[in-house]
Amino acid sequence: MATEVRLPRLGQGMESGTIVKWLKSEGEPVEKGEPLYELDTDKVTQEVEAEASGVLLRIAVSGGEVPVGQTIAFIGAEGEEAPASAEKPAEAPAREPEREEGRAAAAAAAERQPEPSAASVSNGRIKASPLARRIARERGIELSQIRGTGPDGRIVAEDVERAKAAPAPVAQAVPSGEVESRPLSNVRKTIARRLTQAWTVPAFQLTVDAEMTHASELVTRQRELYPDVRITVTDVLTKVCAQALMRHRDMNVQYTDDALLVFPNADVGIAVAAPQGLVVPVVRAAERLTIAQIAQVRADLVERARENKLRTDDLEGGTFTISNLGMYDVDQFIAVLNPPQASILAVGSTREQVVPRAGELHVLPQMTMTLTCDHRAVDGATGAEFLRTIKSFLENPALAL
Repeated sequence: MATEVRLPRLGQGMESGTIVKWLKSEGEPVEKGEPLYELDTDKVTQEVEAEASGVLLRIAVSGGEVPVGQTIAFIGAEGEEAPASAEKPAEAPAREPEREEGRAAAAAAAERQPEPSAASVSNGRIKASPLARRIARERGIELSQIRGTGPDGRIVAEDVERAKAAPAPVAQAVPSGEVESRPLSNVRKTIARRLTQAWTVPAFQLTVDAEMTHASELVTRQRELYPDVRITVTDVLTKVCAQALMRHRDMNVQYTDDALLVFPNADVGIAVAAPQGLVVPVVRAAERLTIAQIAQVRADLVERARENKLRTDDLEGGTFTISNLGMYDVDQFIAVLNPPQASILAVGSTREQVVPRAGELHVLPQMTMTLTCDHRAVDGATGAEFLRTIKSFLENPALAL
């Protein structure tokens, strides 16, 4: 009996997803755990694996937005007949005769229009991946002038990248002062919704400077010990914050209307500026990892974030977030909370500063950190003690290792 492939719920609150493309064609063999199709959610675009082995008998939904739980395909034995009917997304209302006549006329008119010279078109729309459309829009490249190399002539990101380097017909200049409209992506809508939610939270900020001499020396020694791993200050910060969260359990919490959720592990999120927008992949149980192990996990997450290959479970369940803008020469800033987490640490650049010590002036590397806390879950003294521990660990890393 054929197995129904239903759209999965890949995260809390997910009600629907957009099928971007199928990675298998009807009649092709499929192995359980093999990537079957690409799905765009409000967080990421990811490959979804087949839950059964067999042959892809029929694709019930070729693309577009689909509600969670909807049957989208059938997998069965070779030669088996797929069910003739399946649960489908809500159908459009029955077409009235007058509308049918209008559609027929529009279709006839469309047939008389010249087809694009290069791009593949479906239902009047150029076939292109969401990432390809975004790159083309940002770089002012006309999709109609690009020949797609994807399935059925679909334009993929690599096609747009090549078009940038190759000579192409000059697009008509946009009149001065004309407003460009860029449709919001699912990720950008999610960022807007979550930041608006965060802005309604009663929050407070605490700021300290940490002397970074020993932390910088630790990074240097770690790089010498692990030359194949690119260890950064962010990796040391992740380890230090994880240890501090374990010491101050009241900081490792999430606020709900009925209770504070206190977590047993420090799952530290790292804010990453990815092409699709700000994302926060999570380093799980960071308190149990060495700095080198954290660096490897962080590098993998950042690479996949910038290639838009993160999975939903890479982004969920964080208990604390670090946002480091030091590499952009930012001295100090305030980060917005990442709900439902109760705190986030904003980290600036490390700079040489004149610091008084024992009646003398010394030039020392200083780094400014600002902790933002949800006041519903964390009191000021609790946050201050936590931040003092982070400062102490950075100034004497041996205490955290």
